[in-house]
Amino acid sequence: MPPALYADLIADLRPLIAELGEHPERFQTWDAHLELVAAGGLVVLKSKREKGVVDSLFWGRAPKAEENRQLPEATAFAAIDRFLRLGAHLALADALPEGAVLDEAYPHCAVRFSYRKKGAPKARSLSMIFIAFNDEADALAYAGRTAGTLPMVVARPLMGEKLHEWR
Repeated sequence: MPPALYADLIADLRPLIAELGEHPERFQTWDAHLELVAAGGLVVLKSKREKGVVDSLFWGRAPKAEENRQLPEATAFAAIDRFLRLGAHLALADALPEGAVLDEAYPHCAVRFSYRKKGAPKARSLSMIFIAFNDEADALAYAGRTAGTLPMVVARPLMGEKLHEWR
């Protein structure tokens, strides 16, 4: 069965993440934790607003470095935005099997994001692990090479216990 592509979900997620970075006052509450691995480096964006209090931390690790360093907020949001602007995205349906690792040649990002905008009737949440590619052909070729070794999403919407699309 061919893997599910996530152009539509990414098209909704990207402006939401950008809006959170640029206009957090539009959100009643949020809990964002994004971990991006790209080109051998790591960028982590953690931000939470609860009961009117905002707690944020942005850090990363350069390729081949051993120490994490704090990053400017704008740098973390820009790295996530570059990832979301790539041409195609696949998602994992479950945690990686024991001993399996994702190919470092392809950027991947774990996203756990819940929010409620001001005036919205309810909160929304998303918990997924995305792998990004230049285009659909690259994504489908990668899925073909990893068939049987990685638990790729093949049917949407993904609604597992830990990983799920918007709900």
